[in-house]
Amino acid sequence: MPFSNFGLEAEILRAIQQAGYIRPTPVQAAAIPKVMQGHDLIAIAQTGTGKTAAFVLPMLHRLSLANRQGQLRGTKSLILAPTRELALQIVENIRAYGRHLPIRVAAIYGGVDEEAQIKTLRKGVHVLVATPGRLLDLIGRQKIDFSPLEVLVLDEADRMLHMGFLPDIETIVGTLPKRRQTLMFSATLSKEVESLARRFLYLPKIVQIGKRSNPADTVAQCVYEVPAHLKCALLVELLRQPDFKRVLVFTRMKDGADHLTNFLKLARVKVAKLHSSRSQAQRLQALQDFKDGKAQVLVATDIVARGIDIDGVTHVVNYDFPVNPEDYVHRIGRTGRAAAQGDAISFVPKQDLNLLEILEFFIGRRLPRKRLRDFDYHAPIPPPMPDEKPPRRDWRKRTRELEAKKAAMPAPHARNSPATKRGRK
Repeated sequence: MPFSNFGLEAEILRAIQQAGYIRPTPVQAAAIPKVMQGHDLIAIAQTGTGKTAAFVLPMLHRLSLANRQGQLRGTKSLILAPTRELALQIVENIRAYGRHLPIRVAAIYGGVDEEAQIKTLRKGVHVLVATPGRLLDLIGRQKIDFSPLEVLVLDEADRMLHMGFLPDIETIVGTLPKRRQTLMFSATLSKEVESLARRFLYLPKIVQIGKRSNPADTVAQCVYEVPAHLKCALLVELLRQPDFKRVLVFTRMKDGADHLTNFLKLARVKVAKLHSSRSQAQRLQALQDFKDGKAQVLVATDIVARGIDIDGVTHVVNYDFPVNPEDYVHRIGRTGRAAAQGDAISFVPKQDLNLLEILEFFIGRRLPRKRLRDFDYHAPIPPPMPDEKPPRRDWRKRTRELEAKKAAMPAPHARNSPATKRGRK
């Protein structure tokens, strides 16, 4: 079935053709007609299946009709996303699909100057893509008028409705018009979260493609049961293989990402890092270097795990195994996108074997184990690169120096003995 069967505006169909899309994916084929009919919707599909276009295309169609009728005024659509990276990516997709329409779109997120964002809002925005924190702040300062709003989208709805985001979402939804269309899209959505989501939707239709919480079929998965102190060495060994061309490596914590990045630089690996403590400029630069091939590896925390679409990611490595099974599904979904093949490799030390068992129960199958290849785990760390600071002194050598210095000093009792006192006199 071609996109023309949906009844989309000619300008949108032309943009779709220019983007190189021929036929809709299963989630698009199932969701777009329901959205265009005005239904509220809960859509569940694997990562990399085109969920963004499933809500952007009918949204642009609605805006195009409003423009033709002279009613395209004010903020008509609001899209909430959990991270600024995902918000920016959604904006790129809207601009690509709406390139032939007079649609103004903007992103609102934290970490940058809010005055520039307020100035953009004053000029008028038809589609607003936002993260909850910054949006809530601007709502509290009465910088946004949502009275013309017609469509609300929660992208990555499972994360948005977790307890950390739920109070913000409830506050934001409380400021929106009651008569609106609400859409929720996610790769994972538990029954409990689904029942919670129904509080925001009216008689929603449900679109479910494939098994709930199932990793993408295009991703080959495997596990290395490796001691924690050997994970760095194993990763470097894997990166030396020629098929590891564009690798996304996930860590749990920001400090872990910093440490691993420094180690990979010493091993002569072209690497970039991305986590929440980096500035917006640094985060954008890291993503761009990875997309352009200037960095073979992008080390990141879970802020990159959801919704981010990077072409050509050959491998995803769970350097730190995720605590939540849902995070695993989203992480490995960064590869094997748009019917391409990808590989997901997980390092699982002994203390994380219980997390692996929980994941396997969650996805309903056992992941294949790989044996460690014979290589020199204890190879010396290479010398620093020319533009880096030299490493600290060897602690063993420093310890020997301190012990020798201590041995040369007189014992405390000798310093206070009568003979020593007479000698001082």
